[in-house]
Amino acid sequence: MNFLYGVPQWSVSVAVHDGGGGVAGVVYDPLRDELFAGERGASPTLNGAAVAGSQSADLATSLVGTGFAYSAEVRALQARVVAELLPRVRDVRRMGSAALDLAWTAAGRYDAFYERGVQAWDIAAGVVLCECAGLQVRTLDAKGVAPQGLVVAPAGIMEALAELVA
Repeated sequence: MNFLYGVPQWSVSVAVHDGGGGVAGVVYDPLRDELFAGERGASPTLNGAAVAGSQSADLATSLVGTGFAYSAEVRALQARVVAELLPRVRDVRRMGSAALDLAWTAAGRYDAFYERGVQAWDIAAGVVLCECAGLQVRTLDAKGVAPQGLVVAPAGIMEALAELVA
């Protein structure tokens, strides 16, 4: 959607999965010429240099990325979740590209990320990057009008964040 509207926040992402999960993932941001790459068992890289996820243990000082669904009914629910989350974190960012948001989380630009209603192709590569960066990845089960989603965070804030966004 960002690409279609000329918003300079989009990427190309490619992932390889097998029966054990993500094998490799690449997210390329052509506007910044940044290539995030990761493969199972290795640290992720940004343009060939190793990067690491946040080690935050304090939700109150964490920068959290998210996204919103296209359904008005789901967005209304997501607005209530963000209203609960905002006073408990440093801040929340909503840029519009889940693949790029996950790559930025793997590189430590965000401390954590969550979103509901994402498609497999939106998150497959980014999840590989985040797992390689030592972050925890948890599925958010669908409930009511809220579709399935995910939350990604360092171990030190995962429980607190997951409780707020579940």
